[in-house]
Amino acid sequence: MTERLEKVWAAIDPQRLRRTLMEMIDIYSPSGKEEDVQLYLEERLAAAGIPVHRQVVEEERYNLVATMGRGEPELYLVGHVDTVTAWDIEEYAAVEEWGVVRGLGSADMKGGCAAMVEAWLALATLPEDQRPALGLLLVVGEEENGDGSVRFLQESCPAWVVIGEPTSLLPAFSHFGYMEIALVTQGRRTHSSLPELGHNAIESMLRVLLQMERSSLFDQETSQLVYSIREMSSSRAGFVVPDRCETLIDLHLSPSVNPAQVRSELENILEQARRTIKGLDLEAAFDFEAGGYQLDLDNRLLAILEDVCPRLNLPLEFVPFRSHSDGNLFFQAGSRPLILGPGSLETAHTAEEQTSLAEVEAAARIYAALALG
Repeated sequence: MTERLEKVWAAIDPQRLRRTLMEMIDIYSPSGKEEDVQLYLEERLAAAGIPVHRQVVEEERYNLVATMGRGEPELYLVGHVDTVTAWDIEEYAAVEEWGVVRGLGSADMKGGCAAMVEAWLALATLPEDQRPALGLLLVVGEEENGDGSVRFLQESCPAWVVIGEPTSLLPAFSHFGYMEIALVTQGRRTHSSLPELGHNAIESMLRVLLQMERSSLFDQETSQLVYSIREMSSSRAGFVVPDRCETLIDLHLSPSVNPAQVRSELENILEQARRTIKGLDLEAAFDFEAGGYQLDLDNRLLAILEDVCPRLNLPLEFVPFRSHSDGNLFFQAGSRPLILGPGSLETAHTAEEQTSLAEVEAAARIYAALALG
């Protein structure tokens, strides 16, 4: 371990880190309403004498950008401060028990953001001529459309980014792709006691979904897709046969799968459904798609992890990141994204979301080591 890293690790303050994490979780910051948490983080960094730039995304919404060292950073630590909407507006705040912190965003990804801020504060204790060329980017909007990262990428494209999404501290040099599909079926409304006179849009939608599921594209044993029906809703107009049904589908694609090819196959399946399902009136929109990626494992960041993880008694196992993240956007722009952070996807976006203080502290140490490497 280098002398600089020893100094930085010694400067990491677990109590300060805990305070940052707990206070971040206590600030409600769903996508579109991130200003309060950004103000908090700006104040924390400014209090340590760290200059922070506001990068405006839209009115009252902005990224926070900081840099240290000489020259344009080739590595940025990237975290998103927004969360999904609270499952219970009375129960989203931080609760700690036996070193485990629960609360909205604890894993996705305020734990990662708190670790990055702590690593930054520790690195800032080095003399200026010993600080690495490093960037810190705290973005808005990841849980919706990634507009914070899109805004940053309009001006900068660092060679490497480390994104603190929840991976249980396992490095993800590969990333699933993602597609979002919106289906709408139309029917004919009639009194619920006379369904034979109408056309039920929900029944049409169910037949479409069953036909999709029977396709080899979604075979559970051979498919390289993760298929999830996220939402389904229908017209609500009293005691009637519904005349409209809407469904949103998430598709997560293994890193080697081409979204354009999947879209083409899905269009064929849906066209077949139009031909074979009686009375079907179906609209389909492919609202979003991003390809996955697989980075070459012969790289400097992996060499650092091979040295640091054993020192922290952490396993070094490679896993693909199965969800969508801003990593897709950075890769498309030309950056190489490593996804690594505390917490796990298993609890993210649920009422049981959690991370541990030990993982968050270990993440801060890993980020510091990657920065100095």
